[in-house]
Amino acid sequence: MNGITYALRRIHHGENEIAKELLRTAERHRTDHEVHHVCRDLATWSQKHVTLLAKHAANHNLNLDEQPDTTSPLTNQLREAVATAVGRRSQAGLVLLEDLRHLYLQAADNSLAWEMLAQVAQAKHERELLALSQQCHPQTLRQLRWANTMIKTLSPQVLAAL
Repeated sequence: MNGITYALRRIHHGENEIAKELLRTAERHRTDHEVHHVCRDLATWSQKHVTLLAKHAANHNLNLDEQPDTTSPLTNQLREAVATAVGRRSQAGLVLLEDLRHLYLQAADNSLAWEMLAQVAQAKHERELLALSQQCHPQTLRQLRWANTMIKTLSPQVLAAL
C-alpha cells in the first residue's frame, strides 16, 4: 500500500460512514423537517463522493465499491417508527444534539482525510486527485459547518431545559 491508496481508502470509508449516519439521523429526526431534509441532502453529497473516489481509485489499481453503502428497508421502517415515538418525547432534543455532535466529528475526520489526499496528490503530482479533493472537500466543510451551526443553535434551548 502506498500513501495514495491509503488516503483513498480512508476517505472512501469516511464518506460512506457519514452518508449512512446522515441518513440515519434524517430518519431518526423525521419530525424535525429541517434536520430531516438537510441531512438527506448532505448525504447525497457524500454518496457522490464515494462514487467519484471509486472511479479515481481504479486508476491506482485499487478496487473500491462505487455504490455507497445503504441500510435495509426494514431498518428504515424501524427507524421511522422510533423517530415518531422519540419526536414526541422531551429527550428528543438531547438525542438530536448527540447525533449532531457525532456528525460534526465525522465531518471533521473526513475533512482531514480530504486534506491528506490533497497533500499526497500534490506531492506526487497527481492532478486529477488534487482536483477531486478540491471539488469534494468544500462540501465536507459545509457538512461540518452545518452541524456546528445546529449545535450552537440548539444547545442553549435543549441543555437549559434539562
